[in-house]
Amino acid sequence: MNRRNFTFSLAFGLTFSQRLSFAQETAWPKNRVNVIVPFPPGAATDITGRVISAKLSQIWGQAVTIDNRGGANGIPAAEAAARAKPDGYTLLLTSAMTHAVNPALYPKLPYRPIEDFEPISQFGKLSFVILVRADSPIKTLAELTALLKAEPGKHNFGAGSLPARVASELYLQQAGVSALGIGYKSNPQAFPDLWSGQLTFMTIDTTNGRLQIDGGKMRGLAVSLPTRDNLVPKIPSAIEAGIPGFQIWTWTGFYAPKGTPKDIVAKINQDIVSACNDPQVLKQFEGLGGAPTTSSPEEFAAFTASEIQRWAKIIQNANIKID
Repeated sequence: MNRRNFTFSLAFGLTFSQRLSFAQETAWPKNRVNVIVPFPPGAATDITGRVISAKLSQIWGQAVTIDNRGGANGIPAAEAAARAKPDGYTLLLTSAMTHAVNPALYPKLPYRPIEDFEPISQFGKLSFVILVRADSPIKTLAELTALLKAEPGKHNFGAGSLPARVASELYLQQAGVSALGIGYKSNPQAFPDLWSGQLTFMTIDTTNGRLQIDGGKMRGLAVSLPTRDNLVPKIPSAIEAGIPGFQIWTWTGFYAPKGTPKDIVAKINQDIVSACNDPQVLKQFEGLGGAPTTSSPEEFAAFTASEIQRWAKIIQNANIKID
């Protein structure tokens, strides 16, 4: 080997070694990934989040844990995620509550939905369903509306999330009736009070709603869409139920703290999309009532911005205010 070739080989070897060292140093993930969920165990976002987290753990070869931080309309959870180190090891799996509903109801928040987060991917989209207990004499939404009109001030509803609360308030506003809203830390926590008759009705996402309807504990009166929802195909649409203005839906999605490297965001997005297309994962979601919805980071960023405007308009038009 002549001197020139030796020098070239040495330089190439150093460059390759440096690249290998850099790749090893920047490999992600090297340890556990924590997913903050602003709901208690048993909520729809928690249930679906655990399914996808288990698959991501297999893909990454690292533990992926769900960190339930329910309460206060998701504000502490979103704030914690926004302030976490932007290294990809803390993610936020949240709903429209923290990133679209809260901004319309709270004049000041300790986090900024757009500026403090890196959108990763949308994860799901759900309508709402109005429920009464299974043995209730109320059989239709028209009967519920008639009861509330006949007995003003005597009835209440439960809500364990702001989107569910807004959905109930939208129904009341569109129907021209009133009822007292009772707050809970999560929608499932309100179920016993609905079963016992302490609540007249409640409005929840169709994932949890379907579980209760199929379990024979609750009866669905209407879904918040212009057409029937495939998750609960026997339940009338808002138009069929006589309240065409009752059209509202929520969603879930993954975010990372602002400043998380773009390559890590891209990898997480790619792996979430891959996991959501896995046959076993899809089979599990079928049992929960539907398939997940994914998007690119850019699409989810635009979606988040549009949802902030959409929810603000709904809340303003229905004159909904936080207690």
